[in-house]
Amino acid sequence: MRMLLSFAALYLSVILLQLSSGAVAPLDALSGLSLDFTTEQIGLLGSAHFAGFFIGCWWAPRLMGSVGHSRAFAAFTAAGAIGILLHMMVIDATAWALMRVAQGMCVAGCYTVIEAWIQAKVTNATRGRTMGAYRVADMGASLAAQLMIGVLEPASYVSYNILALMCCAALLPLTLTTASPPETPSAPRLRPRLAVAISPLAVAGVLVAAVSSAAFRMVGPVYGRQVGLETDQIAYFLAAFVAGGALAQYPVGWMADKIDRRWVLIWLSVAAIVSCGVTGMTQGTGTLGILLTAGFFGLTTFPIYSVAASHAHDFAASDQRVELSAALMFWFAVGGIAAPWLSAALIEGFGPGALFAMIAAAHAILVVFGLVRMRARPVALHRTPYVWAPRTSFTVGRLMAAIREGAGNGRRGGDGPDERR
Repeated sequence: MRMLLSFAALYLSVILLQLSSGAVAPLDALSGLSLDFTTEQIGLLGSAHFAGFFIGCWWAPRLMGSVGHSRAFAAFTAAGAIGILLHMMVIDATAWALMRVAQGMCVAGCYTVIEAWIQAKVTNATRGRTMGAYRVADMGASLAAQLMIGVLEPASYVSYNILALMCCAALLPLTLTTASPPETPSAPRLRPRLAVAISPLAVAGVLVAAVSSAAFRMVGPVYGRQVGLETDQIAYFLAAFVAGGALAQYPVGWMADKIDRRWVLIWLSVAAIVSCGVTGMTQGTGTLGILLTAGFFGLTTFPIYSVAASHAHDFAASDQRVELSAALMFWFAVGGIAAPWLSAALIEGFGPGALFAMIAAAHAILVVFGLVRMRARPVALHRTPYVWAPRTSFTVGRLMAAIREGAGNGRRGGDGPDERR
């Protein structure tokens, strides 16, 4: 309990930040519809968020090194708050995309500071409990943020002002804490090719996870509106996805530690294809059917990133783990940039069902690629433990590395390209 209280300020900042940033994307989508933005323009807002996220992930460690943790956190929070407040002052899709870049930078930068702070203060004895509480705070706030859409009026200055206030409030716990800031860690080298060299299948899994999550969370409100959901129902629709993903983590993690992780990835994608098909068939069956399929969709797609990351770490050396985690986050950001705009363009051209058709196609490719990669080599003899990996910053790998090493297996796999999966 004392350990958790020592991180209470950081967790509270995470909660406030997630409540603010997690609600901006669906609110932007609904506001864009109210303001007659095209579906493609709304998708561009989601892509802009991930572009800003990438910039923030790269820049945050360097800014921390220049001005320190608290000042870097304040700078990124200010950028996010400004991006939110400007929405109803400038009604233009291109300007909103720039605002979303600022918001994406805020999310990535603030999480980088928080995770660097936690990493410096945590010990091996408290790491598991600390990360468990961190994930509960993050996921719980994410779920609440989706539900907030039901009470926030689209295209309203008051709604955006509320979110900006929450973003600013995230400053208070971290900047007023009496705990001394830690030393600034070195930024991990960004080597996207490292992930490809260690596990091409893991990279494919991360890209498909990005396509599923980014497309659904950024463009899902457009889908919901076009299939007849009201604003409060769209809030439950998005929350069902997050809840389904959270519920899936334990059983999927148990399976990923017991059987070949490539089979877990393949069967999750098969189930995701089924969930996409069921969603397409239940568009006219009422709200309950749509919410259940959203939960099923989250159940089958949300864990894919963590399974893919665990599979990649099975073949990484101890000194590669931090850079590998950063590389996987890079590929997730790439998928996140492409997916919202592409899915929105497809919806505009072919109707709401095109969203899940695109996601199903991505999972079908992952199934085929997974089966092809399984012919290359047998499963690894020694495996890292499954870790529910947050998709928050390039530095989160520092927190995860010691947990993955906890199994005591040391080196997973060989050194050459013949160990690729």
